[in-house]
Amino acid sequence: MRIPDLLKEDRITFSLEIFPPKKAINKNKLYNIVRELRPIGPDYISVTHGAGGKEKDSFTCEIASTIKKWFDIDTMAHLTCVNTDRAQIETAIDNLKASGVKNVLALRGDIDPEKGNTGDYEHANELVSIIKEKGGLNILGACYPEGHYESPDLDTDIENLKYKIDAGVEGLITQLFFDNDRMYHYLDKLDKAGIDVPVDAGIMPITNLNQIKRTVALSGASLPPEFTKMIGKYEHDPEGLFDAGLDYAILQIRNLIDHGIDGIHLYIMNSPEVAIYVYDGIKDLL
Repeated sequence: MRIPDLLKEDRITFSLEIFPPKKAINKNKLYNIVRELRPIGPDYISVTHGAGGKEKDSFTCEIASTIKKWFDIDTMAHLTCVNTDRAQIETAIDNLKASGVKNVLALRGDIDPEKGNTGDYEHANELVSIIKEKGGLNILGACYPEGHYESPDLDTDIENLKYKIDAGVEGLITQLFFDNDRMYHYLDKLDKAGIDVPVDAGIMPITNLNQIKRTVALSGASLPPEFTKMIGKYEHDPEGLFDAGLDYAILQIRNLIDHGIDGIHLYIMNSPEVAIYVYDGIKDLL
């Protein structure tokens, strides 16, 4: 299934993101997680890809292919271009196509501040151009409702986003965010900029304080008052924070659906419990 076409359908899509295990021996644990997720019927599952040549990077293609074959769930593989050359990218593209993976999320990837970027490519649109030139894959890209952290302002970031669209991106998935008003403002700016590809809203339920210290801090996402109030109330109550974080995500998603979002892409941190809880809270709107 072409995911860009899926996002254009007259309904809300619901998809999930998982990440490969650090060691090959743990791949079966991940497939067991997907087995638990299958009953909720996600429209597709994306499989992340790290940067820097770690062992788990090589699992992305295999896992995306296996999920499609074993569970009949459409998949999307993440592909990065940081620390790579043309030959490596072409090999990765060929492997994806040979494995039956049809959809790819084209990303620059995170740059290690200590090592820098040792590859030939600086921006995601360069990767998109190569994928488009090679053919055979449906290309999605990332977007940032509050602007990429390297961009001086949101307008500049949207101008840069156009390069990816022009290069061949047919759909977008947002970075995590917690303030829907910022998302609506962003979508309005995309519309005014003439960007009309479908947008999947990336939502990460916050279920523990480590997510605040690591993932949320790195993303630079704004924290609205109701969110910070929730964290303050449950910072010493792990079970309470788990439930409150899921409930916040459900309310956030329901509001997005009410406002006509194209789709919901849930960052589940490989937790079937999180995915199922959130799905149960929104399934009447899907």
